[in-house]
Amino acid sequence: QVQLVESGGGSVQTGGSLRLSCAAFGHSYSIYCMGWFRQAPGKEREGIAYIASDGSTSYADSVKGRFTISKDNAKNTLYLQMNSLKPEDTAMYYCAADFRVGNCDLRIPRYNYWGQGTQVIVSS
Repeated sequence: QVQLVESGGGSVQTGGSLRLSCAAFGHSYSIYCMGWFRQAPGKEREGIAYIASDGSTSYADSVKGRFTISKDNAKNTLYLQMNSLKPEDTAMYYCAADFRVGNCDLRIPRYNYWGQGTQVIVSS
């Protein structure tokens, strides 16, 4: 099992940057996939980026070229660097993890462990 704790959310203006962090507590060394998801008010939760245990990454089209997912295995921490933020990036951001070996993806069922979320607000 693993516990995930996000931090780094806040309020920024359009074009600004934020870096989200997700600290993993527990058997984090066995995690196979880690991802970032977000949920805007009135919308479904969507996957925006994942990183696999081999370091491979993938992004949703909506954030490609602006967001970067990375991890520091020594610190058991996942990051999401968000640049060129837009008002439509306003959402609750969640990190997620899963131990099952296999292809990672951006679908909710792929992840069994979730953090509580951190709020990001982008104003115009």
